[in-house]
Amino acid sequence: MSLFWIVIRQLAEIEAMAMSKKVITREEWEKKLNDVKIRKEDMNKLVMNFLVTEGYVDAAEKFRMESGTEPDIDLATITDRMAVKKAVQCGNVEDAIEKVNDLNPEILDTNPQLFFHLQQQRLIELIRNGKVEEALEFAQEELAPRGEENQSFLEELERTVALLAFEDVSNCPVGDLLDISQRLKTASEVNAAILTSQSHEKDFSQSSGQVMFM
Repeated sequence: MSLFWIVIRQLAEIEAMAMSKKVITREEWEKKLNDVKIRKEDMNKLVMNFLVTEGYVDAAEKFRMESGTEPDIDLATITDRMAVKKAVQCGNVEDAIEKVNDLNPEILDTNPQLFFHLQQQRLIELIRNGKVEEALEFAQEELAPRGEENQSFLEELERTVALLAFEDVSNCPVGDLLDISQRLKTASEVNAAILTSQSHEKDFSQSSGQVMFM
């Protein structure tokens, strides 16, 4: 059984005990937690994945040397990925798109949902900055055609454009789109897509290398 399912099963049992009327003693709680057996190798991989995903380059390199755990991607690529993430978090979506294309144009070419969400975020930033006419033009030219092809995109577009109907967007039903959490959500989606792409590139490179030495 994989580490994931072992942890899930144990947590489910603990939750079931918590939901029951039975009083759980501290000893029983600690025993349940101790029963979750995690190999050091698996724990090291979890730590490395966290460091790589969150962009802690120096910490990941130090951990690699100390634990011997190899990351799924080239650590040198983390800086570029974090630059993309930061650009989205700061609202510089156009710059983020350019950086993604510099890294690998196929990321956006093969992921229409991600590209739509980035364009949606560009629209949100235009509305945030009070550029109403530019926002309407951008929505009509860049997002409306995609909405015609995808019902989900259309609903998201309509929800975003609805921001323009309210003078006080902080109290409107779709005001959450202007929250920092929306930027973070989009940034996280881009970050995950780049990670996946870089992981595949490394796998392909390693496979090619193995073939060459056969």
